[in-house]
Amino acid sequence: MKIGFYTSTFNDRPLEEVVDFAASAGFDAIEIDVGGHIKTPDKVRSAVALARERGLFVSSITYFGNQLDADNAKRKDLRSRTSEFAQAIGEAGVPILVIFPGRNDEGSDEANYDDFAAYTNGLIAETATSGLIFAIENWPGPKDNFVGTTPKGYEELFKRIPDRRFGLEFDPSHFLRIGVDPYQALEDVKDRIAILHAKDTAIDPAVQQAVGYHGKGWWQYKLPGLGLLDWTKFLRQAVSYGFDGTISIEHEDAAYGWPGKDLEARKEGERVGLSYLRNTLNKL
Repeated sequence: MKIGFYTSTFNDRPLEEVVDFAASAGFDAIEIDVGGHIKTPDKVRSAVALARERGLFVSSITYFGNQLDADNAKRKDLRSRTSEFAQAIGEAGVPILVIFPGRNDEGSDEANYDDFAAYTNGLIAETATSGLIFAIENWPGPKDNFVGTTPKGYEELFKRIPDRRFGLEFDPSHFLRIGVDPYQALEDVKDRIAILHAKDTAIDPAVQQAVGYHGKGWWQYKLPGLGLLDWTKFLRQAVSYGFDGTISIEHEDAAYGWPGKDLEARKEGERVGLSYLRNTLNKL
């Protein structure tokens, strides 16, 4: 199993500097953020080459955006650009493109699921030659209402997108804060996991009691091992299902310089996450 990190934590730094750090710190892999480090489809090949020159496996490339945007022009533009990126990423030999389903607030749940499924099935057909895998992360979005980001949502999407080239970037931290058991959720989708995000969540019961679920400040994203998740249990569970892919740290821990604050603190956070995950894997 490879350990990498998602480059969005360093979107203020050039990719060359980021991959140099990843290699020197002992990471095996890198997950590259389009918005911060690639920008346009024609830059995919050079970005991937930069990482590979440092001996890093490019586990995935992640393209942020609401693929169901209610604004027709924005949706068409994002989807067109996603197709261009998919072609370039497949040609570069990167195995996974991570996207976000989003939601059209003007449509029903069923319409949203039907639309995203039809679109994704089209992407899968377009990239048959490269065999690119499309994965969605279970981030529920800024309004906590993105489709396909809960166990029920997975069920709705998988019955509409049966191809195994559609899967998940499974992030347990989001489930911890929305009240879903991450271990059961992993069990339910064990044959559709493309990549794991290593991020944890801490919850302050006193603040939660004071402000409730819709209040602020009662939960925080943390580096793996600094929140509520039992990582030994979680990773042992993933291994038992045959998962042997990449664990990608998504560093959003405010105690280690996120977002965009002290650079050395952010780097130290990545090192802390790497050390913890290495030690955990060694005990499995």
